[in-house]
Amino acid sequence: MVWFRIGSSVAKLAIRRTLSQSRCGSYATRTRVLPCQTRCFHSTILKSKAESAAPVPRPVPLSKLTDSFLDGTSSVYLEELQRAWEADPNSVDESWDNFFRNFVGQASTSPGISGQTIQESMRLLLLVRAYQVNGHMKAKLDPLGLEKREIPEDLTPGLYGFTEADLDREFFLGVWRMSGFLSENRPVQTLRSILSRLEQAYCGTIGYEYMHIADRDKCNWLRDKIETPTPRQYNSERRMVIYDRLTWSTQFENFLATKWTTAKRFGLEGAESLIPGMKEMFDRSADLGVENIVIGMPHRGRLNVLGNVVRKPLRQIFSEFSGGTRPVDEVGLYTGTGDVKYHLGTSYDRPTRGGKHLHLSLVANPSHLEAVDPVVIGKTRAKQYYTKDENRTKNMGILIHGDGSFAGQGVVYETLHLSALPNYCTGGTVHIVVNNQVAFTTDPREGRSSQYCTDVAKALSAPIFHVNADDIEAVVHACELAAEWRQTFHSDVVVDLVCYRRFGHNEIDEPSFTQPKMYKVIRSHPSSLQIYQEKLLQSGQVTQEDIDKIQKKVSSILNEEYEASKDYIPQKRDWLASHWTGFKSPEQISRIRNTGVKPEILKNVGKAISTFPENFKPHRGVKRVYEQRAQMIESGEGIDWGLGEALAFATLVVEGNHVRLSGQDVERGTFSHRHSVLHDQETGEEYCPLDHLIKNQDPEMFTVSNSSLSEFGVLGFELGYSMENPNSLVIWEAQFGDFANGAQVMFDQFISSGEAKWLRQTGLVVLLPHGYDGQGPEHSSGRLERFLQMSDDNPYVIPEMDPTLRKQIQECNWQVVNVTTPANYFHVLRRQIHRDFRKPLIVMAPKNLLRHKQCVSNLSEFDDVKGHPGFDKQGTRFKRLIKDQSGHSDLEEGIRRLVLCSGKVYYELDEERKKSETKDVAICRVEQLCPFPYDLIQRELKRYPNAEIVWCQEEPMNMGGYQYIALRLCTAMKALQRGNFNDIKYVGRLPSAATATGFYQLHVKEQTDLVKKALQPDPITPVIP
Repeated sequence: MVWFRIGSSVAKLAIRRTLSQSRCGSYATRTRVLPCQTRCFHSTILKSKAESAAPVPRPVPLSKLTDSFLDGTSSVYLEELQRAWEADPNSVDESWDNFFRNFVGQASTSPGISGQTIQESMRLLLLVRAYQVNGHMKAKLDPLGLEKREIPEDLTPGLYGFTEADLDREFFLGVWRMSGFLSENRPVQTLRSILSRLEQAYCGTIGYEYMHIADRDKCNWLRDKIETPTPRQYNSERRMVIYDRLTWSTQFENFLATKWTTAKRFGLEGAESLIPGMKEMFDRSADLGVENIVIGMPHRGRLNVLGNVVRKPLRQIFSEFSGGTRPVDEVGLYTGTGDVKYHLGTSYDRPTRGGKHLHLSLVANPSHLEAVDPVVIGKTRAKQYYTKDENRTKNMGILIHGDGSFAGQGVVYETLHLSALPNYCTGGTVHIVVNNQVAFTTDPREGRSSQYCTDVAKALSAPIFHVNADDIEAVVHACELAAEWRQTFHSDVVVDLVCYRRFGHNEIDEPSFTQPKMYKVIRSHPSSLQIYQEKLLQSGQVTQEDIDKIQKKVSSILNEEYEASKDYIPQKRDWLASHWTGFKSPEQISRIRNTGVKPEILKNVGKAISTFPENFKPHRGVKRVYEQRAQMIESGEGIDWGLGEALAFATLVVEGNHVRLSGQDVERGTFSHRHSVLHDQETGEEYCPLDHLIKNQDPEMFTVSNSSLSEFGVLGFELGYSMENPNSLVIWEAQFGDFANGAQVMFDQFISSGEAKWLRQTGLVVLLPHGYDGQGPEHSSGRLERFLQMSDDNPYVIPEMDPTLRKQIQECNWQVVNVTTPANYFHVLRRQIHRDFRKPLIVMAPKNLLRHKQCVSNLSEFDDVKGHPGFDKQGTRFKRLIKDQSGHSDLEEGIRRLVLCSGKVYYELDEERKKSETKDVAICRVEQLCPFPYDLIQRELKRYPNAEIVWCQEEPMNMGGYQYIALRLCTAMKALQRGNFNDIKYVGRLPSAATATGFYQLHVKEQTDLVKKALQPDPITPVIP
């Protein structure tokens, strides 16, 4: 198609110019506005012969071509090509060889098309292409017939010089190594048949957009499917299946509307064809090898999908409408807070029409539209890893969108943008847009700038099938075609289901306030079931008796399930997948496990992660880092942060766990501390030492991957990935902790509350680089206060703190830590795996501590040897609080002040204490802020009975840990009769709107002042005078 890309735009421009000067012929060409329901043959107006006589087309020699067809440059170029081809056909591009051979040569041998000229041939090809590109603009997509669209002038045959007299002329289309009209099996056709088939293919109730795809093979595949001369045909048996499924979809909504007239259910009325479309898509997908489907969708139609697609028991759905009941008592049963019925998810093994089985998972989600998209994709990718689905054909994601949200929510593009990235691709996602043609109350013209709500998908070269939802068989065809595309090309595809919303945003909303014209039409518009029922009866393939039988069957089952719902009591909450069998709920007792590792294992993996192949040539700076790491392992001293983290990853991998780390620049690390992937400076070859720990290691067992520049989408992806299997350490690292607020919806709606609302555990780890070192307001704070504010532990109640049974952490929604040593970081990561429940872990990760000379650990703090520094009464494990390192006894009455702090400020306090030779101030590090370590805090309060209690932090008073810590510290003090809230002294920055100053000198002064104040000889002034 080289000739076409070169000449098409020039040709169309010239055609418009010349034909606008003499519009003779029986086709008057102009843009027309046609209602969507107009069934016209094409968008031109026939004039009488008296008005305009049609000239007889005559062949024009190529040398006689003038600027009326091509401009001078292109004309000369074409003549030169012809001369070159005549002298030697092999001297021109193959496409031009085909052009001249088919048209110039054929004209003298085929009497039926002897009048065909090269100009006509090219114009005809342009007309065919115009339908392929813009035919969807003329398609009858709006079931309400309200949309008025301009029909592109390109679809007018008169634009290309064709007249009524040409309709029954035969034209040779040529052979172009392409499909559809340009294929070998249909070289000669009349113009009438060509136009008729183009109208049928591109201007019916499906509008195809695919010509934006650059890949010829993909376009050819679609042309074969679209331009086939055989229209869609379904036998009576298949049509009855479709009708049955449409009946279930329609009667389900009608039944709910009858029984619960005032309940919000966000029904599917107006888009009932979604259900049979999805079912047919699933059946076709199963036939093509899909075994697992993960579904994400908004609230509209969710109950219908739950009941009719995923097969959640109808009696359970009806019971929830009636208020429901909590599950019966059973040991360890955790019910959480619950959520509204149209947010819940479930899973089910569903038989297909072809005799196969599909496992369907509908992911629970909040009202935040599209937020679930990356979660579904991440869960799908995880399923592919655990099922060894390397070709990505057995596990598929399905996302259902609304038209307003698909165009308006940025996370849609963030999710689409992941689709072809090496460690995020899932082999394609099928997107179904339930296009109501209105958002809540917002019309499309106010809700998007693009023509279609699906235009964002063009950026990813995804084909888009717009389909009129009232044509159920067209919906089925589009959904099946989408499944076939996904399984063939392993890339995204979009089905735009153009429908309407029979009621308002919900059933008790009044839509006529804002869309009176639309809802006047909707009130008298028949349902898709009524339309299809009439079609079936007219076809003669189905009788009224057949229809009545199906209607009666569905109605009977719905009523039976309704009666059963009155006595329905859930026996067990659907809350964990099979991979999670044996994991404890928050109400079940779980024992604390040690996280130390045998010394020989540490040595072995330490050597493996600090070496690279002999012939590998890394950057000299990186080589030096690895040499230093090797020395650390050999000596057992000075283990820094990067090596401590690598040891945690390596020991988990050799124990058989999957480790995945992703985020922006994580391979090297934002601060050049990680260097998990090495780059040969001569060949560019990459080497990851953590991929070579065990024999025949799965290449994805340890995955570290730089992500796209996205927080919302990538964090959601990793959350979904972590939810699939508990035996994995999944980590997302922000470039700077400040940037995490770009994913705030994920923290608020999913990570902090997902277990309580939806009974879904996750062990996701979030690393947020945090610390005040003069980098300004956008590179200092991980917004620690926000995560502590969302913690659900009661600040006024001290929980049971058994040293071996840590129920406190099971009952809390997540953990928030600010770790200060490589060894403690090692243990907190391993703790995520070495226990029989899962909780999210928020880590305020360090920045300047990565290379701080004092922030190092000995290898003996990582092992499990009794008597070594990391070993205490319970063994080697994460230390929630690190006591003062001055060698104090269990009772130190001479200490005048106990400074509690968290994070890097400890090292500045300790340095100042040494510098000033202060001996009567103790400094303790609270490594785990949430859940609060009451037992260890009280231990330190008892150790220093006469000490003034101080909380010291770098952050402003209205940020950081102060607000969270003070309430809980007060509770611990009251229990020991050590005072009240006024006895807690605050040292830190004053309240501020910005997280930090942008002036470095001011930062230094603030930091110096707060450190000195924490250690000053005089008592510290209380916060409340």
